[in-house]
Amino acid sequence: MENVKCLIIGSGPAGYTAAIYTSRANLSPVLYEGIEPGGQLTTTTEIENFPGYPEGIGGTEMMADLRKQAERFGTDIRFGVITSCDLSSRPFKVVVDGEKEISAESIIVATGATARYLGLPSETKYRGMGVSACATCDGFFYRKKDVAVVGGGDTACEEATYLATLCRQVYLIVRKPFLRASKAMQERVFNTPNIKVMFEHNTVEVLGDEDGVTGALLRHTDGTETTIDIAGFFLAIGHHPNTELFAGQLELDSEGYIKVVPGTSKTNIEGVFAAGDVKDPHYRQAITAAGSGCIAALDCERFLLSQ
Repeated sequence: MENVKCLIIGSGPAGYTAAIYTSRANLSPVLYEGIEPGGQLTTTTEIENFPGYPEGIGGTEMMADLRKQAERFGTDIRFGVITSCDLSSRPFKVVVDGEKEISAESIIVATGATARYLGLPSETKYRGMGVSACATCDGFFYRKKDVAVVGGGDTACEEATYLATLCRQVYLIVRKPFLRASKAMQERVFNTPNIKVMFEHNTVEVLGDEDGVTGALLRHTDGTETTIDIAGFFLAIGHHPNTELFAGQLELDSEGYIKVVPGTSKTNIEGVFAAGDVKDPHYRQAITAAGSGCIAALDCERFLLSQ
């Protein structure tokens, strides 16, 4: 059985940054990229808020750069998915693609989180062409345009009020006859003149052309249908942390995010560290994920030196 000193699971900004730091520390990290090499950012067309890229950069291109940097310092980057994981004792045992067994002295979990979508074919068609799950990431591209946000919780209200500072008109599409958001967030929405709340509406189809989103077809609970003209369609119905592999072993919060010791990347199991969106239900930005990857790498290095 192959034994590795540091195993990194996941390949977004957190995983690649952890790889850069651990490889420079001579920990000989092995990184498995998972089912989505590069993570969520590979579905983003343009990133303008990551420091160091004054002209912006494509998500796929940026992840390719991070991958090359990790490889430059000696990270062993491999295709493959970790399909099972035994954290009951060190060295930890993992299985890749249901076949290959590996033991690891330490593990950095950077499996990320997946945005929840409505499941519409048209939504998938225009993903990255007007359909987005991050207003903070992509709202800037829709300045002085009309957009829609789907959702009725705090996140949806936050995204709607943020977009209202940039956009001409924001439609908040809510399937229920009320908002689930906190009272304070509801008041912010109702007091923002360019937010129109559309209660009891569901999205039937995202409309568009070769240039991207042009509108959305909505259906009220009474059966009537309405078409709105928009340039951006934002999903704010939650994220799902990719932690199924660790359920029953790592301590998770009520939403499934990995719990860490505050101010660190340390989980409830010594030698296992978490970085990026898999432990962050609040910020979910590339820069915060990268920073937490650095933290995990440093925590991991210190742990291994102490053994």
